[in-house]
Amino acid sequence: MHPDQLLLTNRVALVTGAAQGIGKATALALADLGARVAVCDKLGEGLVETTAELESKGGTGQPIPVSEVIDVRDAAAVEGWISRAAEELGPIDILVNNAGGGFWSPFSEVSVNAETALVRENFGTVTNCIRSVLPRLNNGASIVNVTSVEAYHSAPGFAVYAAMKAAVQQFTQSMAVELGPLGVRVNCVAPDMIPTPGDESLAGDSDAMMDGFHPTPLQRMGSVEECAAVICFLASDLASFVNGSTIPVDGGTVAAGTWKIASDGAWKM
Repeated sequence: MHPDQLLLTNRVALVTGAAQGIGKATALALADLGARVAVCDKLGEGLVETTAELESKGGTGQPIPVSEVIDVRDAAAVEGWISRAAEELGPIDILVNNAGGGFWSPFSEVSVNAETALVRENFGTVTNCIRSVLPRLNNGASIVNVTSVEAYHSAPGFAVYAAMKAAVQQFTQSMAVELGPLGVRVNCVAPDMIPTPGDESLAGDSDAMMDGFHPTPLQRMGSVEECAAVICFLASDLASFVNGSTIPVDGGTVAAGTWKIASDGAWKM
């Protein structure tokens, strides 16, 4: 092992949902490690800020990033963005499927149209990007899908959202097997307890539920940069034999299960 195995010098990386949160932190981290980054988001103002920060990293030898305001639920828009990125930057080495989102609602109140929107936003975005990027991938490429710890357990009020996160995890495993012979690795990160600008509507009553308890076994929340670090690891040669795996980036919430640590240090169920 050598520290240089973490570097992504001149590798071409695509990041969806890069206007804020984990997507933005990941795009900037990939650039810091030497990657040439293309970004997209449907939030134009935030994407302008991300693009400007990427451009400011000129000292790392980055060209002007390929940045487009698109909705990754739109397969044609995704094809246009990835096609342009490949033409301007070269064959793709890294794809980070970060875009997604949801809302709290009992399933009885989720309309057919709302369900379709959740499926498209949290699963269709991933399949759109992978389908489009496949003919443009370099041998040895890495695909990292951002799912959620909601894929591991029941999620009342988020039933369809959680089901789609579980679907992304299973799809990741299937793609890891299908694409393995091509030298392409496909993995997931599953964040939790990482505040981002896009998850306020997902918080629900979680603050009240955690009153008197620490949020994680580490007794703190995480950061978008900590999630980006794991994504960069999976994209790098340090993870060259990691394929079809999901890494929770959650401070230990999945491991803790129903156990919570109270403010007095006692463990309770």
